[in-house]
Amino acid sequence: MLTRRLCWVPLLLALGVGSGSGGGGSRRRRLLAAKVNKHKPWIETSYHGVITENNDTVILDPPLVALDKDAPVPFAGEICAFKIHGQELPFEAVVLNKTSGEGRLRAKSPIDCELQKEYTFIIQAYDCGAGPRETAWKKSHKAVVHIQVKDVNEFAPTFKEPAYRAVVTEGKIYDSILQVEAVDEDCSPQYSQICNYEIVTTDVPFAIDRNGNIRNTEKLSYDKQRQYEILVTAYDCGQKPAAQDTLVQVDVKPVCKPGWQDWTKRIEYQPGSGSMPLFPSIHLETCDGAVSSIQITTELQTNYIGKGCDRETYSERSLQKLCGASSGIIDLLPSPSAATNWTAGLLVDSSDMIFKFDGRQGAKIPDGIVPKNLTDQFTITMWMKHGPSPGVRAEKETILCNSDKTEMNRHHYALYVHNCRLVFLLRKDFDQADTFRPAEFHWKLDQGLGDITTLSGGEVAKPRFAQFFHGSLASLTIRPGKMESQKVIACLQACKEGLDISSLESLGQGIKYHFNPSQSVLVMEGDDIGNVNRALQKVSYINSRQFPTAGVRRLRVSSKVQCFGEDVCISVPDVDAYVMVLQAIEPRISLRGTDRLWRPAAQFESARGVTLFPDLKIVSTFARAEAPGDLRTTAPKSAVLEEMLHNLDFCDILVLGGDLDPRQECLELNHSELHQRHLDATNSTAGYSIYGVGSMSRYEQVLHHMRYRNWHPGSLEARRFRIKCSELNGRYTSNEFNLEVSVLHEARVSDKEHVNHLIVQPPFLQSVHHPESHSSIQRSSVVPSIATVVIIISVCMLVFVVAMGVYRVRIAHQHFTQETEAAKEAEMDWDDSALTITVNPMEKHEEPGRGDEDTEEEEEAVEEDVSSSSSESEDSEEEEEEEGMSKGRHGHNGARHTQLEWDDSALPY
Repeated sequence: MLTRRLCWVPLLLALGVGSGSGGGGSRRRRLLAAKVNKHKPWIETSYHGVITENNDTVILDPPLVALDKDAPVPFAGEICAFKIHGQELPFEAVVLNKTSGEGRLRAKSPIDCELQKEYTFIIQAYDCGAGPRETAWKKSHKAVVHIQVKDVNEFAPTFKEPAYRAVVTEGKIYDSILQVEAVDEDCSPQYSQICNYEIVTTDVPFAIDRNGNIRNTEKLSYDKQRQYEILVTAYDCGQKPAAQDTLVQVDVKPVCKPGWQDWTKRIEYQPGSGSMPLFPSIHLETCDGAVSSIQITTELQTNYIGKGCDRETYSERSLQKLCGASSGIIDLLPSPSAATNWTAGLLVDSSDMIFKFDGRQGAKIPDGIVPKNLTDQFTITMWMKHGPSPGVRAEKETILCNSDKTEMNRHHYALYVHNCRLVFLLRKDFDQADTFRPAEFHWKLDQGLGDITTLSGGEVAKPRFAQFFHGSLASLTIRPGKMESQKVIACLQACKEGLDISSLESLGQGIKYHFNPSQSVLVMEGDDIGNVNRALQKVSYINSRQFPTAGVRRLRVSSKVQCFGEDVCISVPDVDAYVMVLQAIEPRISLRGTDRLWRPAAQFESARGVTLFPDLKIVSTFARAEAPGDLRTTAPKSAVLEEMLHNLDFCDILVLGGDLDPRQECLELNHSELHQRHLDATNSTAGYSIYGVGSMSRYEQVLHHMRYRNWHPGSLEARRFRIKCSELNGRYTSNEFNLEVSVLHEARVSDKEHVNHLIVQPPFLQSVHHPESHSSIQRSSVVPSIATVVIIISVCMLVFVVAMGVYRVRIAHQHFTQETEAAKEAEMDWDDSALTITVNPMEKHEEPGRGDEDTEEEEEAVEEDVSSSSSESEDSEEEEEEEGMSKGRHGHNGARHTQLEWDDSALPY
């Protein structure tokens, strides 16, 4: 072949040279080419290839070879190209040998099996035409190329879930507890399929098959181990393990027992948090029992707390005022005080004012406190808790009685406990009816409920009590002549805590519910277990008190279940839990204001008297712990005080140093100030007591109007008072704010006037005016002490320095103005457009020998100006300014002119 090709080349060259000189040369070349390139190239009709991903070589079957029958003719019998037909194909075909027609198919970029597993396209072969410059190449027929991408095991198996969890019952063998599943992202079946699973954790009673099903190999015991955690891995068919093992948790539960699941025994309640769900995740386990309906009773047990539940612990009279009770109510168990001392010897729980009786003591109410007869209408209220009674059960236990005098022992009315009943005896006197007709009323007592107190009273000089009460009493009151309304009674006994349903709208269909009046018992009923579960999850505890009583509230949930047509139904145990009400934030009530006052004697004698607490402020704060800024430090938390708002129930104003003498002094407060703020007050020679549930601002406003009067202040040196306020009947008390009021006697007037003469009040200082007359306030604002005199002198000196500075600035400004006018009069001839004159406006321009005199004159003028009144000071300043300007125009122009300095740096020469 090589020899034959060498022989043909000279001939082609000779023909080319000979034909190039004539016009018919081109035609002759075409004819010659047609005679030389007679045949098309030939290739196979189809090819099958394989390429390994991330490689560029394609292995074809059969190999890529093109043949041409024009061989061995140069160009016409040679293969010059293979062309691929298709869009954006990642392959190209190259010619390895033109003579033999051998070619190669290769990838232009990395091939990814996961993106595309196979390719199909068309390929054609082209010969080289008749010569090197010939473009009329002949092409073969079209051949189909099908290429498959060979996968590489580049991806590891991954589990569909990061963790799996299952619950099994103890004592059973399971064929399959759960199934884990892994996947592989490789494209080929060999590498994308999971061929095996394996438990990595050793010594566990579990096994796994090749499909991922986990089973237990032995019976599990709840008492032995309640949870197992095992790690599982997976292998693809290329034996490549999973990139990360998965965690399988198997919880072991005991043999199914019907009952409520997923509830917490201790439930903490933060005061002020509103309605809080008690069992947000509770549900009933029926153990596949055929339950047709269920009734649930939720009971909040608070009978052992104070008055049977968390109620307002204000004093009885404050509660009555708050609830709108009628006037004329007599409190038979008041807090011990000088006026109500008959309860001083009784045992008492100070937090709720509950008096305790042990069956051996009583108290005598003084004569005149309660009436002998109760008339036809009356109201008796109390809280009672009956305790255990030793001895004979039939013995009476008297709570309250009103009896005849010595030795007669006849009860006009009495309230007592007898044989588990509450009995009220009412005996009408001869003046009320024609005959004596005693009447008794009986109420059956539920033993063990509610705490209340016992009291016995009468008119015996030396009482001898019998039939004592065992238990506790509180808020024992009598209202003769009127029956209290049911609304008021309900308000007085209203519980501030109870059960609640957070969302009635979402209870679901078929749920019936019912509350008792105090909302301590809730009954719900339904026939769908799912709806019943959701209904119980919405049962909440609520306590509306701002400062609730801390401690435990017991909870009990009992269930009654009915089953479909079965004699024996499941039994659901009760739920016993408790709500722990946490301690409320302790408020700190602070009283602040002026603690010492001086007033002239005339003000003490006036009809309005002296206002004692004009600027008193009542503020309540609490300490909140604040975390340190850097969480990595172990520094203790700092306490931040925050203000809080709450009510007060009384403020007492006590007179110190002896009671008031009603012949010459008193405390006064307009009743209109109290009534419009829904407060009441009582007063005596020992002080003044303001009471009623009201905001701190209301008490502030009332105390601002408290006045002290004295008709003979000449002998009065000072009077001292003390205020103390309370919230919740003394549970939270304020500081003791002491005030001393003194009389400004006439002997001090001259000193006061001398001090006032030194005061020049600057315009930016503002006086605080009170409702009293202007003259008396000015006199009372002067405190005859050394500290006050020092302060006044300091203020005067400050005013003097300021006035001196202002005066000097104005004089300097006038000098500068006059110098400018003098410069204009000079009428200089040269061009001074670039001239700069520098003048110090603060510099004093004086004639020699006169500077000291002028300075002394100015200082004397300023001193005289400061000592005068503000209006005279302004006039004086204007006169001195005019004199200074006149003197400057006539006497100082020459001296000033000689001191001007010329800045000639910008003058043209």
